[in-house]
Amino acid sequence: LQTISTLTLGQPFEVWKTRMGRHRTETTVGSFRHILHSGGVRAFYAGTGPKLVESATKGGVLLVAKDAIQESLKGAGVSSTTAGFVGGAGGGVAQTVVMGPCTYLVTAMVLGKEQSVWGIMRRTWASKGLLGFYPGGSAIAARQASNWASRVG
Repeated sequence: LQTISTLTLGQPFEVWKTRMGRHRTETTVGSFRHILHSGGVRAFYAGTGPKLVESATKGGVLLVAKDAIQESLKGAGVSSTTAGFVGGAGGGVAQTVVMGPCTYLVTAMVLGKEQSVWGIMRRTWASKGLLGFYPGGSAIAARQASNWASRVG
């Protein structure tokens, strides 16, 4: 379902939102027009590849990590509530491993001149290494941890 959402209206809205965040003086309609005039309807799907990877994997990463943490804690005698809370938080943090680089690549493709995922990846790796793919990674991890801890716990 996540990938279907991305392919329909999810990615166009992501592109639109990202542009509006960068160009805060543009109106909503002005931002829409700029994207449309810069590349037609296709411009609304910039970064779709990395977004599909994120959409297809982040749920699985969450579930595997959450269950592993939760079961380990229960086996150690921790209460179900605490294990659920910590497992949810840990699963949310694990999602950041997938979400950080994908979000970075989508943003770079929407806002940058380069339209090649591989070109962006090579340039980032050469200049900043692995950490270059995680700008704001701790903020994403904190958001995901609090989100899933409150839902699972």
